[in-house]
Amino acid sequence: MDLWKEFEINERICSMWQELGISGGTAIIVLIVLYFVIKWAVKNGIKEAYKEIKKKTNDNLEIDKTNYEFGLNDNDTSKKV
Repeated sequence: MDLWKEFEINERICSMWQELGISGGTAIIVLIVLYFVIKWAVKNGIKEAYKEIKKKTNDNLEIDKTNYEFGLNDNDTSKKV
């Protein structure tokens, strides 16, 4: 069964894949694997970015709490320790 003819894929694309020695089934498997690799990478990137944002937010909250304890306001720069 020739998947290229069955799905009516362009002749140039078909010849390119055949020159590389890749059949239709192999091409589908490669595309599926590529999809999951990209999905995994994006998921991990989002998790890493979220952790960094959360860490920065916690650091800013600690700084604000410290400033509040020392009686410093955002507008009051002359009293900074």
